[in-house]
Formats: sequence, structure tokens, C-alpha cells
Amino acid sequence: MYNIKADLHTHTVNSGHGYSTIDELARTASDRGLKMIAITEHGPNMPGGPHKYYFSNMSILPAEIYGVRILKGIEANILDRGKLDLSKERLKSLDFVAAGLHFNTGHNLINKKDYTNATIEAIKNPLVHMITHPANIYYPLDIEKVVKAASLYDVILELNASSFHPFKKQSRGSVNLTTRLCKLAKQYGVRLSLNSDAHFHTQVGKIQHLSPILKKAEIDNEDLINTSIEKIETFLFPNKVRKISV
Repeated sequence: MYNIKADLHTHTVNSGHGYSTIDELARTASDRGLKMIAITEHGPNMPGGPHKYYFSNMSILPAEIYGVRILKGIEANILDRGKLDLSKERLKSLDFVAAGLHFNTGHNLINKKDYTNATIEAIKNPLVHMITHPANIYYPLDIEKVVKAASLYDVILELNASSFHPFKKQSRGSVNLTTRLCKLAKQYGVRLSLNSDAHFHTQVGKIQHLSPILKKAEIDNEDLINTSIEKIETFLFPNKVRKISV
């Protein structure tokens, strides 16, 4: 069983297609024994997504809700040449910056080479902490090139449980791609994070849809950054690690 302590990819009503509030996500996280969640709304180029001002105003959120540490974050949209849809100034104000490829966000990327190059450019961005759902059939990547870049620039690669949710209308998950990602990540020493990508509070911390694949790929708790709050704190805030009960 994978014992995650943090869910680093969650969405609320502010995403435009989420159905719960931050308070509801935090309460469910607390009930499930999680110590941390990242609020990672899609960047402003996502249809229905929050305005750029939303991210500037995240500073008003409390550091903890129901005893759960709240990381103020974003799932920025990767655009042409790996650019993101939020300014550097606003990205710097956030605790956690994830980035991923999404439909209808204004990019002109059309093939595997384009997707791979844009993702690698995003990985090179010193403000990016994690790439979301890299094992994605709709945006196929040269996984080995992406894993090598993540290793070189010390960026987390996500294992996205939502991609395999049985009720998802269009599943983007691939067993083969995810297995290959896991094996290459272990080979190159890349940090992995097993996240829910929750869009409703009952999904927070729900990662069981991926468990059989990860076991097959021989991933264990030690391979995942979010099975330890201390590992996350050290990664994100190396100069001010705050002790949190694990």
C-alpha cells in the first residue's frame, strides 16, 4: 500500500471544472490523515480557469486548514517553447508550481517532438517544481528525454491517479507509458509524486487506481517524494524546513 502524506495536485471550483472548495478539500484531506495538499488550479489560459489575479491573492489563505498544510500553487499550462501562462512575478509568489500540457490553452504544439521539446523547456524553468501527467496518450512524450531533463534540473514527475479513474469519460492513462516512466525514473534518480488530481473533494488522496501498475513497475514508498512531508519541505524550502508530524 502506498502511504502518501501529501497530495500535490488538487483542484477546486476555481478551476472552472472542479466541484469543491479549498475548505472541503482540506477537511477531506484531514479526515484521511494527509498532512499537506497543494491547491493547483489551472493557469488562466484554461477555459473557465481563474484570472491571473487569483494567484496573486492566494497569499490570504491560511498556512493550515484542519491541521493540513496548504501549499499555494498552480498547474500552469505549457505553451509554445515551454512558456507558461503566468508571469514570473506571480509564479515566484507561489509555494508550488506544477506545469502540464492541456487542450484549448493557446499552444500550437502538434506532435511528439513539439510536446517533448516544450515540456523539457518547462523543466528548465527554475520556478517549475513538477510536471503533471507526463505519461499522457493525448500528449505523447519522448519519456526518456523528459526523465533525463527532470534528473538534470531536479524536477518532480507526476504519477497521475486520475488518468486511470474508471469513471473518467476520456482516460489519458497508459499502462505501458506509466511503467516506462517509473522504470526510467528509478534508473535516473528522478523524484516521483503520486497524486490524485482531484476535482472533487472525495478524490483527495485517492491513488488506488494506479497501485497495480506501480507495484508491477516495482515502485515503493521510498521512490515517492510525497510519502514524506520532510522530503517535500526539504525540496521546496531547503533554507527553512519546518518540522511537521509525519
